Amino acid sequence: METSPVWRAPRLWRWLLVVARIVVFPLARLRVSGGLPEQLRGGPVILAANHVSPFDPVIVMAACHKAGIAPRFMATGGVFRAPIVGSIMRHCGHIRVDRNTAHVADALPNAAKALAENSAVLVYPEGRIGLDPWMWPERGKTGAARMAQMSGAPVLPVAQWGTHAVLPWEAPKHLGRALLRALLTRPLVQVRFAGRPVDLTGAETGTPGAQALHATRLIMDALDETLAPLRRDEMQTPKVIDTSRPHDLSRVRPRP
Repeated sequence: METSPVWRAPRLWRWLLVVARIVVFPLARLRVSGGLPEQLRGGPVILAANHVSPFDPVIVMAACHKAGIAPRFMATGGVFRAPIVGSIMRHCGHIRVDRNTAHVADALPNAAKALAENSAVLVYPEGRIGLDPWMWPERGKTGAARMAQMSGAPVLPVAQWGTHAVLPWEAPKHLGRALLRALLTRPLVQVRFAGRPVDLTGAETGTPGAQALHATRLIMDALDETLAPLRRDEMQTPKVIDTSRPHDLSRVRPRP
């Protein structure tokens, strides 16, 4: 991959990562395990994370600060259209994804450009908060795999668990009640960085579309493997049930 000048995280973004840790402290007990392998620490690297709660971005920010990295997030275009937040997102170098519009195709070249600048780029391969009834990662979109194809950057799974005990799926509805409960209970929230990138060598044959689908399955399987130790005692039914979360069986993936 041809590289551009190395991207440096703006001071505002580094400051916001610190703020995330301050915000998380009274609401949850954050436990971070694993970490970026030394050879990936300077980028480029694609961080592929599961998505279980509206609180996930804040937790990932806090975990990344603890791990000593400042990734650029791929986020929905609605966030960028917000008057103040959108300006902050653009200033911090994050990458806009305009789903269901003619501009959605711009996201992949922009992500590849960020990776060419030796950035860490964080993406949620599911494309939404997962609605698997057992809260395992559901079938992923091919975006992360296509980013890897375009850039040659490795994909490192990042698993998180417990954020649904802080903010349920329905947030910001009943936000005050959820935050008060979190303040009183401080649930354990865990983030685990995989020890090695996903091995995508098995996805190098066939058409580009077939390769992307195969690579996506490998990424989601690796995310399952990274998540499993975090929910060892709740492999089937989560201990904390988010009753506001609808169930969608259409994207449930087969797993052992």
